[in-house]
Amino acid sequence: MPNMKVVGTGMYVPDRVVTNHDLAKLMDTNDEWIIQRTGIRERRYVPPGMTSADMIEQAALTAIKEAGIEKDEIEAVVSATLSMDHMFPGIAPFVQDRLGLNGCAVVDIRNQCTGFLYSLAIADAWIKTGLYKTILVTGSEIHSTGLDFSTRGRDVSVIFGDGAGVFVAQATDGQDGPGVLGTDLHGDGKYAKALWTEAEGSVFHPRLTHKMLDEKRLFPQMKGQLVFAHAIRKLPESMKTACEKAGLGIQDVDFWVFHQANLRINEFVCQGLDIPLDKTLNNIDVYGNTTAATMPIVTYEAKKKGLIKDGSIVGFAAFGAGFTWGTIIMRW
Repeated sequence: MPNMKVVGTGMYVPDRVVTNHDLAKLMDTNDEWIIQRTGIRERRYVPPGMTSADMIEQAALTAIKEAGIEKDEIEAVVSATLSMDHMFPGIAPFVQDRLGLNGCAVVDIRNQCTGFLYSLAIADAWIKTGLYKTILVTGSEIHSTGLDFSTRGRDVSVIFGDGAGVFVAQATDGQDGPGVLGTDLHGDGKYAKALWTEAEGSVFHPRLTHKMLDEKRLFPQMKGQLVFAHAIRKLPESMKTACEKAGLGIQDVDFWVFHQANLRINEFVCQGLDIPLDKTLNNIDVYGNTTAATMPIVTYEAKKKGLIKDGSIVGFAAFGAGFTWGTIIMRW
């Protein structure tokens, strides 16, 4: 049975840097308050007119070049984002057209912070069943155009940034070579409203009203303490389960790619599982939470720093809205 190998990675973040001091001019907050609660010092925002498809294209070209393939070898595009360029269709068709891949399969994944993790699991399943041999897996977000930059929205708005990351996944032969060794995915919809954006939506008649705008119901809302409590409990459980499925222990994993939602969550998880900090890379301080783009961005930077090498056992772990969470263990 074929297995999935990641043969190329790429990332793109906008040039505009927005610091905590910049946000303090817009709302009642300060650099120390943001760093203590999130670990974030700055984030990137897109300029007017830049789309997610623009960012994905740049990241994809890097990944395709690294993979050493021709674009026409790509048979499917799996795209994760919560911030589509338009209400519909999803982002994948726009990415496909931008890269000249017209005709291949396309699908969007709406799993927010675990979007890229789920997309990777889908790509792995498609490859293992022989459906496709080469898949472009993308994660992208533009948060900056959908945040409440007032004191009312500060708990959420200081967290998020914009960016994109891409994997080129390809079928490989052999059970002892690169590939996914264990996957563990979960969700619990009873907490869906603990981290969500209520409006606009098809449940409303009409979907968008001036009252919704006035009440700021178009901005994300979060019960931060509830999210934190579940994340630090569910992530370690999932990481252990995925390792067991792979026939490994936590300490057998050479490097952990964590979603960058909050630095305190990642540090708490590592401390509880005795994972040395040099087995991880946190970049939330410079990019913030880029949601579906986070994991491929971390992976790209970790590879460039030599933290992920051929043959490394790499763990991907994420928790986010839905609630959804999970882990993938992979031999690189």
